[in-house]
Amino acid sequence: MPEKAYLALEDGTVYEGEGFGATGVRVGEVVFNTSMMGYQEIFTDPSYARQIVTMTYPQIGNYGVNPDDVESPHPWVDGVVVKEYSPYPSNYRMTGNLGDWLHENNVVGISGIDTRMLTKKLRVNGSMKGCIASGEQNPDELVERARGWQGITGLDCVNIVSRKEPQVWTDGVHDLAGSIISKSELKYHVVAYDFGFKESILRLLVHHGAKVTILPASTPAEEALELKPHGIFLANGPGDPEAVTYAINEIRKLLAESDKTGLPIFGICLGV
Repeated sequence: MPEKAYLALEDGTVYEGEGFGATGVRVGEVVFNTSMMGYQEIFTDPSYARQIVTMTYPQIGNYGVNPDDVESPHPWVDGVVVKEYSPYPSNYRMTGNLGDWLHENNVVGISGIDTRMLTKKLRVNGSMKGCIASGEQNPDELVERARGWQGITGLDCVNIVSRKEPQVWTDGVHDLAGSIISKSELKYHVVAYDFGFKESILRLLVHHGAKVTILPASTPAEEALELKPHGIFLANGPGDPEAVTYAINEIRKLLAESDKTGLPIFGICLGV
């Protein structure tokens, strides 16, 4: 029988449901995502680091998980909130179920709560600090843990998710059978600053003919320019952009170089 689970918000609201995934207590920013599918891609997106993600679609887990539909090697979310968790998935590509995968990756999940009510609250009030927990817990203590968390403002999450060493990426997109489509010729060289890359972005850059050199977020601009790229890509990522001062300073140097030479610079999400 599933154990009890709780989601406590900083405003004192407590939702009680059933736990799945890992057992434990996590704090994070409670947000919602309205996608009808693609939950595995969402949970492995580094942009969701330090967040507890509410899925608005009512049933989650029905097609299981597999090693191809990921945006990074492991989940980055701190918690998962769903209306109904499906423990018996069915899909020809699946290699396991969502609950086991979350348990293996130490992510706490809660099901059986009114996600519509929660989503409306977040829509009106904005994201909120929260605490998700499974097992026997004191709800009042969970509310205090949510209130005591520092929150996303001023939090440098990029340093958590960014690669620590440079990496050359040449893998293209997957075909319907799950095999990587290789490109015989990569005519362009893109240098990419890793603030929390989704792998699908890297695969699409390769698919369009670019070898990608991924650099840690703190890489000096001079080192990036020494690689003689055809363009610079500034990735997506989590947390508060204002806290990533080391990257802001280097991007200013890259923009100055772009003004002089016309070097293309493209950013998305946090990279903008």
